[in-house]
Amino acid sequence: MQEIIIKKEDAVFWMDANGRWHNQHGEFEHKRVIDYFNQSIGYDADGYFVSQKRGELNEKVYFPYVETAFFVVEILADKDLLLRLNTGEKIALDPNSLVIKKDSLFIQTDNQLIKFNDRAMIKLSNHFEEKDGQFQIRLNGKDYPIRMAE
Repeated sequence: MQEIIIKKEDAVFWMDANGRWHNQHGEFEHKRVIDYFNQSIGYDADGYFVSQKRGELNEKVYFPYVETAFFVVEILADKDLLLRLNTGEKIALDPNSLVIKKDSLFIQTDNQLIKFNDRAMIKLSNHFEEKDGQFQIRLNGKDYPIRMAE
């Protein structure tokens, strides 16, 4: 399969700090286009990219972003906190992976930061507490401290 690679500095679109796509004409507005871009996000050693396969051709476009290109966009289950990402992937929340960075909440995995968007944060807000200056999340009757990023 032939592969075409577009470098980040040559991309004609980018993602902002809130996970919204933009191009020279402004923010993307059509949900189907936004969903298509989000579901096409991948990651490798060179960074985040969107890819598209057409016949024997694979086009891979690396794009500019702020902090991360992966976002929690929905809380699917309130008890064990099943999360849906902008890519469509569903993951269970590991409360020990939560980190606060620049007043935003993230999941820190071995090689990724996944940011909670505003809508997901609002839905999650009833699980947050502050105790002695330490933010924590309460799940199934247990408190988990949320660490601050360095």
